[in-house]
Amino acid sequence: MPDGGDAITVKILTGIGEADPAQWDACAGPDNPFLRHAFLAALEESGSAAAPTGWQPMHLTALDAEGRIAGAAPMYVKSHSYGEYVFDHSWAHAYERAGGKYYPKLQVAVPFTPVPGPRLLVRPDAGEGVAPALIQAMEEVARRSGVSSVHVTFPREAEWDRLGEAGWLRRLGVQYHWHNRGYGSFDDFLGALSSRKRKSIRKERREVAESGVRIHALSGGDIKPVHWDAFHRFYMDTTDRKWGGGYLTRGFFHRLGATMADDVVLVMCEDGGEWVAGALNLKGTDALYGRNWGSDGRYRFLHFEACYYTALDYAISHGLARVEAGAQGEHKIQRGYLPVPTYSAHWIRDAGFRRVLANHLEQERASVRAEIEALGELSPYRKDGEA
Repeated sequence: MPDGGDAITVKILTGIGEADPAQWDACAGPDNPFLRHAFLAALEESGSAAAPTGWQPMHLTALDAEGRIAGAAPMYVKSHSYGEYVFDHSWAHAYERAGGKYYPKLQVAVPFTPVPGPRLLVRPDAGEGVAPALIQAMEEVARRSGVSSVHVTFPREAEWDRLGEAGWLRRLGVQYHWHNRGYGSFDDFLGALSSRKRKSIRKERREVAESGVRIHALSGGDIKPVHWDAFHRFYMDTTDRKWGGGYLTRGFFHRLGATMADDVVLVMCEDGGEWVAGALNLKGTDALYGRNWGSDGRYRFLHFEACYYTALDYAISHGLARVEAGAQGEHKIQRGYLPVPTYSAHWIRDAGFRRVLANHLEQERASVRAEIEALGELSPYRKDGEA
């Protein structure tokens, strides 16, 4: 699939295993672990992201004149809208009520992972034409395959702008991220909070400590198969209670441990020699990314301790600039995680449906911006001059 010039050819891959790992990772960069070949391979090879689960790989690679990967995009054919965290179920229902067929669609994303990061993966020394070639290829694949739409979720803002300039519809969302303001310790962080919020966090942490639960932040060779087995059990129990089932298989967690253990911070909670809860994080060059949580449901405040406070403590002690705690959750604000915008871009085949969505998204963006501003006023941090 030429991009219209002689230098770049875009190739479709039916699985991440068809890409050379080193060449893919040269495009993905070191910052975001979820975009690495090993992470995507763990999803696919474990059966978590595969055609039977509604995530059929159709990755794009842009090849330079020497046949090397100069750019890439992780793309999937979707038969539903689950595991994306940018909800378009109402779009699907509206389009199908009008007589259209919304599925299948194309999704440019990391499956089950609402972590912002690049989606147009371009090798640093590649030319300016790589990203436009990938966008053009997404549209061309959509037209040729007859799908209703293409959705790029959680891209960087600059990519969002680029896609908007190419005529894609743009959508805003919100997440809650914690930023390290040069804290030397967790107590330094607490000192930056208002007195009431500081006391509340100390009370929550004290109750967990007095319950007898011990917290272990494990990484690298300290993570053993028994930890992954326990964590998968917690993950499945929790997702069964909340959503009726989890996508990530036991094999996924073990593959992650085998290939990316040094990028993992697995928080495991122990009571009397028994594992009772866990929280999975991955770390990039300057951030810790909270992903999955599971527990047997017996302990108050343990979720906050394992997912938020231990993550902050780890980030401070390891000099990381921020913690991204995943999707949703206004309750994160009082624990120091402030609202930030997230982005998605959408190519819609049907012109009439596209016009309707464009009007809707214009109003939605204004509403989300106002929401972020209002939520920011709930910041738990001390105001200037406050004791």
